[in-house]
Amino acid sequence: MTIVIATGNRHKAEEFSRIFSDHRIVLPADRGIMFDPEETATTFYGNALIKARTLFELMGEPVIADDSGICVDALNGEPGVYSARYGATNGIELSAEDRNKLLLSRMKGIPDRTARFVCNMVLYYGPDRFVSVQETLEGSIVSESGSGSGGFGYDPVLYLPEYGKTVAELSDDQKDLVSHRGKAARKLQIFLNSEK
Repeated sequence: MTIVIATGNRHKAEEFSRIFSDHRIVLPADRGIMFDPEETATTFYGNALIKARTLFELMGEPVIADDSGICVDALNGEPGVYSARYGATNGIELSAEDRNKLLLSRMKGIPDRTARFVCNMVLYYGPDRFVSVQETLEGSIVSESGSGSGGFGYDPVLYLPEYGKTVAELSDDQKDLVSHRGKAARKLQIFLNSEK
């Protein structure tokens, strides 16, 4: 089955292709569609649904959308749904590296480092038929500059005690096994496989 992923992020597309290996994954750009809907919801589910519904209306075929981010307990769950826009001013977004630096500066001297990645994923067949799954990856914020060159986004600053590594230091296989996106995708995979 061909599934269109509601993102322009090639890193996410690579993860989706690995996880949904039985299916052909394409991006809106692969179909010549510019896709950048305004994410106005206050929950990961709400934003994932906005993206899924918007892309379905443009394409008329099954789509998968996700919204994900990092939630830090000591910052009252920030940056949360604003993770990709964290620290943005006048519509100008920071680079991933600068967002990580900002997060670490706001955590300076705070002993409670618990945090998690959250991913809500929506498989959307139409307005009356869709499936939503939400998963997490628990960890803690590193105390100094992040480490690791793998992954993307906040991966270098979320430390996983059971691995003794940040998410950015995991292999692709390890990350797909434990990540918030991998867990959510495997649950959707069960539904997709039942549709065959």
